[in-house]
Amino acid sequence: MSDLDTTASEIHAQFSDKIDGLTEEDVRSRLDTLVNEYRVPLDEARRSVRSTYLDEAGLDRDELGGGGDNETILVGDVDEDEQWIDVRVTVADLWEPRSDSISQVGLVGDESGTIKFVAFETSELPKLEEGKSYALSNVVTDEYQGNYSIKLNRTTGITELDEEIEVGDDSTVVEGALVDIQSGSGLIKRCPEEGCTRVLQNGRCSEHGEGEGEFDLRIKGVLDDGDDVHELIFDREATEALTGIGLEQAKEMAMDALDTTVVADEMRTKVLGTYYRVTGPTLGRYVLANETEELTGAVDAEATLIRARSI
Repeated sequence: MSDLDTTASEIHAQFSDKIDGLTEEDVRSRLDTLVNEYRVPLDEARRSVRSTYLDEAGLDRDELGGGGDNETILVGDVDEDEQWIDVRVTVADLWEPRSDSISQVGLVGDESGTIKFVAFETSELPKLEEGKSYALSNVVTDEYQGNYSIKLNRTTGITELDEEIEVGDDSTVVEGALVDIQSGSGLIKRCPEEGCTRVLQNGRCSEHGEGEGEFDLRIKGVLDDGDDVHELIFDREATEALTGIGLEQAKEMAMDALDTTVVADEMRTKVLGTYYRVTGPTLGRYVLANETEELTGAVDAEATLIRARSI
């Protein structure tokens, strides 16, 4: 059975008792059109078809559930999108949600490392406390560009544990000169749909289509240690700390120039050619910059930037 056939069978199994007359061939035909006619990657086609059937059935994604018989796995073993699992974790870090629809966001972890979690206001779940350990049942995995997270939903069970779940250290430390700030950095807009953090491209989300979007700051940078280059992601907080440019200031800069690219250009003038020590977890090919320290010492900026142009 091909990957497309397998995906069609899985989707049909989820919706066959919720949509009258739905056949596996109907599902396969929709997937085939997206994948083979419009050249949409299979993962994106699966999301699109599932979203269509959720709307048709009048369901929220949470209402599909995970069947109640999930495998308990380590967070470091999460390697599949839309998998319903149970985990036993400690809350390693919490930070302020950027959307009113999000109740909590942070990192949970076990001996295998950490993973991002998100809980939504509509799920009406009790709040997790930093430093405490929990058994979380019926959470669903999510993937974007190779980065995995888990989402707590209205069917998630939360049980505080008497034992402490030790969190393994999966941090990476890289040092070197920041030699490039890549496209997609600076003042960006993210999809406004609940639970979606995708960056809009030309005003469009790859999954949810056109939308107004919500402003955010981000840097996708390249650090050169002299032997290798490392790709980094700085979120809004890390970007503001690194550049000294806040979100409101960035929006004003873009409005004055009628061009959002001026923000990334200004950031380049502030940080390129500077040596940093960056610490954070590795997700996919990126190091997420949790801590950044500027290192003292002279930098041969001209040689550094010449190398950057060759990357």
